[in-house]
Amino acid sequence: MIHLEGATLIQLDNNIENDVIGPSTKDYEKVFYNPAMSGSRTRSIILMKHIIESGYLGGSEIYAIDGLAASGLRARRWLNELPEKLVNRLRVTVCDMNENSIKRAMENHQRFPPNNTGGVLNWRQGDLRSAVLDQGWHWVDVDPFGSPMPFLDTAIQSLAKKAILEISATDTAALAGSSKTALMRRYGARINPDNLAHDSGLRVLMACIARTAAKHDRFAEPILSVWDSHHLRLSLKVRKSIEMANQLEKMLGWRIAGPNEKEVSASMQEGLTPKSSTESLPMHCFLPLSYPVNREDKRVSGPLWIGPLGDSAAMASFTEEEVISMCTTEYDPKNPMNWSDRDFELERRKIIRSIKNIKNEAEIIEGEFLILTDDLASWRNVGSPPSPIKMIELINKKGFKAGLSHYPKPSFRTNAPWDVIIESLDQTQPPI
Repeated sequence: MIHLEGATLIQLDNNIENDVIGPSTKDYEKVFYNPAMSGSRTRSIILMKHIIESGYLGGSEIYAIDGLAASGLRARRWLNELPEKLVNRLRVTVCDMNENSIKRAMENHQRFPPNNTGGVLNWRQGDLRSAVLDQGWHWVDVDPFGSPMPFLDTAIQSLAKKAILEISATDTAALAGSSKTALMRRYGARINPDNLAHDSGLRVLMACIARTAAKHDRFAEPILSVWDSHHLRLSLKVRKSIEMANQLEKMLGWRIAGPNEKEVSASMQEGLTPKSSTESLPMHCFLPLSYPVNREDKRVSGPLWIGPLGDSAAMASFTEEEVISMCTTEYDPKNPMNWSDRDFELERRKIIRSIKNIKNEAEIIEGEFLILTDDLASWRNVGSPPSPIKMIELINKKGFKAGLSHYPKPSFRTNAPWDVIIESLDQTQPPI
C-alpha cells in the first residue's frame, strides 16, 4: 500500500501483522504510522524552514534527529519538502528501538528518494535516551507513545548551545486534568478540567521542560504550541544561558478559574492581567508562583508557564502560500496510489487546515486573555455566543489588539482589559 502525505510517498504493509496504521497501543515489533500526526509533521517543516532562514542555528551543517521515528516519515518529509538550499545543510538521523522501523524507513528513503539530493539520512537503532548523547544536536524531535517525560532530561542534555526541541505528548487524559493521579505523578501539577484544560496542559508541559532545561543551565522558550486531536505539541528554542535560566521562576505560576477580586487585583499588579475595573471579574487569570494558593482548590491549575506560548515571528511564517508550495503536489493521473483528483484535493485541504489561524494569532500571541466565546456567553449569562470575528473587530476598533486563536474551539486572543471585552460582548447582543 502506497500513501502520500504532504508531498512525500511512503509504502506501508496493510497486513496488520506487520504494520500498525493509526492510533494504537505500544507494539515494539511493528512499524507504526499514524496519519493523525500528519499536521504535526507538516508544521515541523514550516517551522524548520523559518528557523534555518532566521540564522538562529548558524550557517553550517545542521544535525537533526527524529528521535522516536516509527515509520521515519517526519525525517523523510524534512529532506523531501524543504527547499534544496536548506536540505543541503541537513544531516538527519532516524532513531528507533524497532529494527523493523529503521529498515522500513531506509527502504522508503531508497524507493522514494527526496527531490533534493544534498540531504543526508542516517539511522540509529536503540533507545533515544542513550543514542543522542554522543554529540550536540541542533534539532531534536521527541514524539513518544504517551508522556515525553522519560526522554526529557537526556534530550535537553544532548542539545547544542543553540537548538530546537520539539516535544509531543499523547497522554492527554493526564495533561487535560481528567486523570489527576497520572498528572501529579508525571508532571507534579493539577489542572482544572474546564474548556481551557488543553491550554493549561500545554503550560504544565512547558513548565516541566523549562525546569528541566534550567537544571542544565539552559533557557527554554516556546515558539509554537498546538493542541491537535489526540496530542499536545510544543516547539521550543533552547540555549545555554545561566543568567536566563536563573529568571525561570518569573515565567511560572498559576491559572485561577473564576478568580475573586483579590486574586484579580494581584494579577493586575503583576502585569498578568490588563488593568481594568473589577466591577466585572474575568473568567480566568494568572498569578505568580509566589502567590499563596490552596492547591486543593479545584479552581487552581499549575504550576504552569504563564508567559506567551509562541513566538510571533515564527508563527507569522505559517502562511497558506508557504504550506501549499512546500507540502502539496499536483494531481498526476499516473500516481502510484491510484488517487483521483479529488483525493489530491482532500490531502491539500488537510495540509492547509493543519496551519489554520496560526498566522492570525502571531501578532497577539502575547495577549493575556484567551477567550472561548461559548464560555464568555455562559459567564455573562447572555443569549447566543458572539462571533469571534465580530468580537475581534469591535476590540480592534477600541484601540486594542485581538486575533483568532488556533486553539480548536471558537476563540480569540486579546490584550484588551476585561471591561472592554464585556463592552464589546454587549454590543454583539440584540437590543432588548
